[in-house]
Amino acid sequence: MKGRIVRRCSVLLLGLAMSGAAAAAVEGNATLTTDYVWRGSSQSDGDPAAQAGVKLGSERGWYASVWGSGVSFQPDNGARSEFDVVAGWSGALGQDWALDVNLTRYLYPSSNVDLNWTELNSTLTWQQRYWLQVGVSDDALAGGHSGTYAQLGARLPLGEQWRLEAAVGHYWLASAQADDYLHGQLSAVWKVHGPWELRLTAHDTDTAAKRLFPGNAGSRVEFAVQTAF
Repeated sequence: MKGRIVRRCSVLLLGLAMSGAAAAAVEGNATLTTDYVWRGSSQSDGDPAAQAGVKLGSERGWYASVWGSGVSFQPDNGARSEFDVVAGWSGALGQDWALDVNLTRYLYPSSNVDLNWTELNSTLTWQQRYWLQVGVSDDALAGGHSGTYAQLGARLPLGEQWRLEAAVGHYWLASAQADDYLHGQLSAVWKVHGPWELRLTAHDTDTAAKRLFPGNAGSRVEFAVQTAF
């Protein structure tokens, strides 16, 4: 029943996004990274990954986007790609505050097991420097149980070309699936030229994450080249 409700909400949000796209703007992004790390755990088994996305947005704040990346899991379940299909709304809540609310569907088309799942996300931002993200799902990580994720982050500009970004996240998972876990990350970002940036990120997790994702959680360093267009 919950799955049907989520699918109906996805269709509704996508329809709203497209109906509000009379004056649509298209944005894109691309990244090459040495390791695709998501919420503290490697999604590429420690190997490099190519990533790209496109977003269609309207003047009213409604948007729809698709983002993709190469993936690899152990034990091997056949998954080689991930696609995140998103529909939502974002806009200002005053001079300093902004809000983004969206429904994200995580898809793994080549997997020989069902890894697809859906999450409702919201991100509150203050002065474009600090953010609080909360994501909820009744099928977290496609495990058949509920989960809530929260992340608190900050962005510190160091002149025109450099900035630091730090975030701490906590994943509350149903006890029937796994233990809750904590992770953190610290990035140094260099704006090389125009939209091109280099990012160096250090990740770490607690021992609960290491038990849940053996070999793919813990301390690791990721280097990425990224651009937006």
